[in-house]
Amino acid sequence: MSGRYEWWLATLGRTIVWARLHVREAGTAEVFDSDGNTLAYDSEDTARAMLMDAEYVSFEGLDEEDALQRGFSLDEIAPPEGLSDDALRPRMVQQLGGRA
Repeated sequence: MSGRYEWWLATLGRTIVWARLHVREAGTAEVFDSDGNTLAYDSEDTARAMLMDAEYVSFEGLDEEDALQRGFSLDEIAPPEGLSDDALRPRMVQQLGGRA
């Protein structure tokens, strides 16, 4: 798949919910969400606005202070990996361990 990918996340307690934004070369965008759905948008801006409305933040834009305010350290997390969307689906919701 051509285009650019970005990872976004939302937090709920000690749970991280991931979303993958795919910006296509034509300027349209898709979001692969934690339910395994691929949602199509007419533009990157529309997709980003939807993610922000749902309280997601860009993973690339987080610094350690932002992460700690959300209840985790950047050292604790990484975007999910998988060779296909089917392989990614079960990894899109991540439970963090308890605090030491």
